[in-house]
Amino acid sequence: MSEQHILVLDPTGSDPDAEHQALRERGPATLVDILGVRAWSVSDPALLKQLLTSKDVSKDGRAHWPAFAETVTAWPLALWVVAENMFTAYGKDHSRLRRMVAPAFSARRTAALQVGIEALVDGILDGLPAGGTVDLREHLAYPLPIAVIGKLVGVPADQRAEFRTVVDNVFATHLSVEEQAANTAALYGLLDVLIETKRDEPGEDMASLLIATRDEEDGSALSHAELRDTLLLVISAGYETTVNVIDQAITTLLTDPQQLAHIREGRCTWQDVVEETLRHQPAVKHLPLRYARTDIPLPDGRTIKAGEAILASYAAANRHPDWHEEADRFDAMRPSKEHLAFGHGVHFCLGAPLARLEVATALRLFFERFPDARLATERTALKKLPSLISNGHVSVPVRLRPMSGH
Repeated sequence: MSEQHILVLDPTGSDPDAEHQALRERGPATLVDILGVRAWSVSDPALLKQLLTSKDVSKDGRAHWPAFAETVTAWPLALWVVAENMFTAYGKDHSRLRRMVAPAFSARRTAALQVGIEALVDGILDGLPAGGTVDLREHLAYPLPIAVIGKLVGVPADQRAEFRTVVDNVFATHLSVEEQAANTAALYGLLDVLIETKRDEPGEDMASLLIATRDEEDGSALSHAELRDTLLLVISAGYETTVNVIDQAITTLLTDPQQLAHIREGRCTWQDVVEETLRHQPAVKHLPLRYARTDIPLPDGRTIKAGEAILASYAAANRHPDWHEEADRFDAMRPSKEHLAFGHGVHFCLGAPLARLEVATALRLFFERFPDARLATERTALKKLPSLISNGHVSVPVRLRPMSGH
């Protein structure tokens, strides 16, 4: 990798806005250190879109990252590159793996979940202490997506808390190699139990369907590792990211009364708020990793060499001044709220419509029930998650004052 000053990304994610600004100031792409691994962080949206749709960029580290073998034994984020699922697949393997999961996230199936999601949110809101102070990350942002993805995949209700703990740790980038290795072992243990349970007692869920597909086709369609890692991907991506978007949207609306007024007076919709939150505070700040299959020339004359790692810096790209005017300002009435929060190209998030539905429903019903809710602390006092990947808060304390009649 070419020699120049390397920007070391903060594993605790303590000041992401400053870090993203620093990335943009260093040009369309710049060399960074991500927990000891060097990669090209791409923060220019035009370049990032180009790379995300290029056949010269792969997500298969085994095939296209010469440093793969030596890295994964001593890198805390090894799971992000060793898992065998559509997230780390390239070409025909990616198409094959994505095709097996896609039906569960079709527009028809997602729309059919609307009533159930509304009922879930209403039930969660019923359990909040009206008139008291509550951590809405813990008591709204968490339980909704856990319940939705748990039911979709087939995770029994009594196992969801265990899955939550290990999935949270996958996104925690302040943990040591040893801590992450232990967490991965615990996670795979839970997945193995889930697979055996669903093999013995199949249901109408994704896990049962994938297991049946693998067993019936004698593994030709899905290896055991692919089966397990596909379930890992759907559970983790379908849960952690949605938690963060609900967290960030509520935090913003409770600290910017003008945005709430726009909704209540009909100038914008809850969908507008969701899209602007995804642009302004995407659930994932940086997404590891991709790899150059050939030399890739950059606009400033430098070159990403074949075999070098690439880091998609979505949060920095979303606020690039060449893309959006006053990009650092949250504005639900912004005419164009284009963003890369769900990725771009063939790896675009399959669960995007479901996430949008969950967040919009949670926001609408919460603010209907608690129109006078207030953040119980200053926004600057909210502690950020210790992660350079996950973009949320440790807690979101809110003082509730319910609408009359509830």
